[in-house]
Amino acid sequence: MKTGEKPAAAAVVDPSEKLKGSQKYYRGFVAGVFSGIAKLSAVGHPFDTIKVRLQTTDSSQFKGPLDCLLQTVRNEGVRGLYKGASPPLVGWMFMDSIMLGSLSIYRRVLNDNFFNPHLAGQEQPKLPIIGHAAAGTMAGLTVSFVAAPVEHIKARLQVQYQADKSKRLYSGPIDCLQKIYRGHGIPGVYHGLSATLLFRTFFCFWWGTYALFTRTFEQHTSLSTPAINFWAGGLSAQIFWMTSYPSDVIKQKIMTDPLGAGRRYPKWRDAAKTVYREAGLKGYWRGFLPCFLRAFPANAMALVAFEGVMRSLPE
Repeated sequence: MKTGEKPAAAAVVDPSEKLKGSQKYYRGFVAGVFSGIAKLSAVGHPFDTIKVRLQTTDSSQFKGPLDCLLQTVRNEGVRGLYKGASPPLVGWMFMDSIMLGSLSIYRRVLNDNFFNPHLAGQEQPKLPIIGHAAAGTMAGLTVSFVAAPVEHIKARLQVQYQADKSKRLYSGPIDCLQKIYRGHGIPGVYHGLSATLLFRTFFCFWWGTYALFTRTFEQHTSLSTPAINFWAGGLSAQIFWMTSYPSDVIKQKIMTDPLGAGRRYPKWRDAAKTVYREAGLKGYWRGFLPCFLRAFPANAMALVAFEGVMRSLPE
């Protein structure tokens, strides 16, 4: 599709338009790298650290986001907010490449083989919203096998509260990975995979609403292409977190659970029951505010970058 024919999101949100049998799938994977780069914000990681710490503790340690921020800076310095920053620094580029690349493929495959099989290779109707939601779930499950170890290592580094590096169990991401692998093998590295798969099934809400917002803005506003990508990306990310956040709390509980002896949560159901027993329904939303504040700008810019690169690459 030529730039200017339709708002950009149509180039990705509706890949069914003017499909060609020779269309290259590499575009989604390359553009996904730039999406990951756009998320690498010096401001974003401290929000994530506060979120994870609130998710894995109770009010006896931190009363809320501000208290968590102040205690972290007072006891560990500003650097304490950036613990665990290295895994996502590299991981987001790779993860977004896998997620958005596979998303593009699943959209095409679903449209050609399920929603409009009789029109494969021809000009087709837009992929329905439910198709985008299904593709989002499939992409979320696919990237989980990359995301699980990255998020596992990040979480363990983020809950090391010692200011003195010599007193920490893990000196950094490589040391963390090596110790987990030596002590528990591949299953240890992938600790929390089932919870990650559960969490990422909610990508159906992200990509379904992204398509919905995009079409709404195209039809009812005169926003520019990047502006549509920005607002649709940011708003859909907010919807995603509002629907998926309780499962993220459970995931973080599991990923910071001791490995081997002392393990509290053999299964994700055990973590879910414990959260409810200790804090009720509000326990599933602990740490939501910093997550919600970070989600819009980070993901809005990521989608602007992704869609912009998708438009610039040759088909």
